[in-house]
Amino acid sequence: MRPHVLVNVAMSADGKISTRERRQVKISGAADFLRVDRLRAASDGVMVGIGTVLADDPSLTVKSDELKRWRKAKGQDEHPIRVIVDSNAKIPLNASVLTKGEGKRVIGVSRQANLAKVAELKKMATVVVSGDKEVGLAQLLGELGAMGVQNLMVEGGGKLIAGLFSANLVDEIYTFVGNIIIGGMDAPTPVDGSGFLKDTEFTRLTLQEFFLTDDGMLLHWTVRPGS
Repeated sequence: MRPHVLVNVAMSADGKISTRERRQVKISGAADFLRVDRLRAASDGVMVGIGTVLADDPSLTVKSDELKRWRKAKGQDEHPIRVIVDSNAKIPLNASVLTKGEGKRVIGVSRQANLAKVAELKKMATVVVSGDKEVGLAQLLGELGAMGVQNLMVEGGGKLIAGLFSANLVDEIYTFVGNIIIGGMDAPTPVDGSGFLKDTEFTRLTLQEFFLTDDGMLLHWTVRPGS
């Protein structure tokens, strides 16, 4: 059984998650950072795509010492399993997500990934091979479920999130909308990829709650069954 998938994104008022040069932008503030840290601490796994790793070099670690102690008290590692979707095994071996903080790592690659690089990655992480040219997300999530990952938090980027929605693998989404305009037709959005062509393909959501925070608004949606 696959994990419950929660997507968390922050975007500008015009729907962008970074600049057209893929430069990281601070969109939310301290209150939202704490919310994200709590979501991360409560998750069994945290997933990002290789584009996010190459652009931002995130560690995906739990930041709060209190939350790390809380996880330890439950018999867990300080940080959830960190999962990187990396079809061509492009991740640098010194990436923060591989080197910072205790805990397990899982890297999803496709069958066309360089075998020598995959061998190196296997020294640092569990490598799951699926898909011919791109990672088979359903299979990867099935493998994560078999590893005991019941709740998976996805933190980007737009291509990965688009792939998850296209495969009907998302259960809920938190969207923080910040008070800035980034602009640019080539600037990435929370859900990129080729997009849906027909309204019958659109994913339909149900708004569960919303509130003001950090000069912006947080929206919590769930995916409608059968959508």
